[in-house]
Amino acid sequence: MLVLISGQAATGKSTLGRALARRLGIPYYSGGDALMRLARKMGFNAKGRKWWDTEEGMRFLRMREENFEFDRKVDEELIQIAREGPAVIDGWVIPWLVDDGFKIWLKAELETRARRLAKRGRFAYEEALRVLTEREARNRELYQRLYGIRWGEDLSPFHLVLDSTRLGKEEVLRLVLTAVRYYFDV
Repeated sequence: MLVLISGQAATGKSTLGRALARRLGIPYYSGGDALMRLARKMGFNAKGRKWWDTEEGMRFLRMREENFEFDRKVDEELIQIAREGPAVIDGWVIPWLVDDGFKIWLKAELETRARRLAKRGRFAYEEALRVLTEREARNRELYQRLYGIRWGEDLSPFHLVLDSTRLGKEEVLRLVLTAVRYYFDV
């Protein structure tokens, strides 16, 4: 059983991934966590989900834009994990890089995502809106240049596209669990 999750920032990818893995009794892996481990090895103070939204997190993103090896290394690690057995993996591009598994795209309205990010990061809504817009545009460009992926536009790899705008984490989990169980006939 392999479940691959991608989608827009602040839609609940990591929250869903962890909860889904617990419910299915399989390991959970995060591409964001793997990138943060790499950032820590390079001397960054990369800790917690909100780190990505800090100036230091954006500085690491600029380094990634200049040197694709960071992302390639993490993506190769996630591809290997996907090959080895059951897992739930959340990552920005992993569903495009692996042929197997049940693939989920999470989306939500920008205003909802900005409110979630502002609450999570403890900063103003306007700042959250700016960070989301900038980070996604830069990641979209990075993955287009790196893999030729039209991130956020080409949803053809996905079995399920789910809008979490008006759903809580429990509702999202219930919907996804139903789809995954159906897909894998468990």
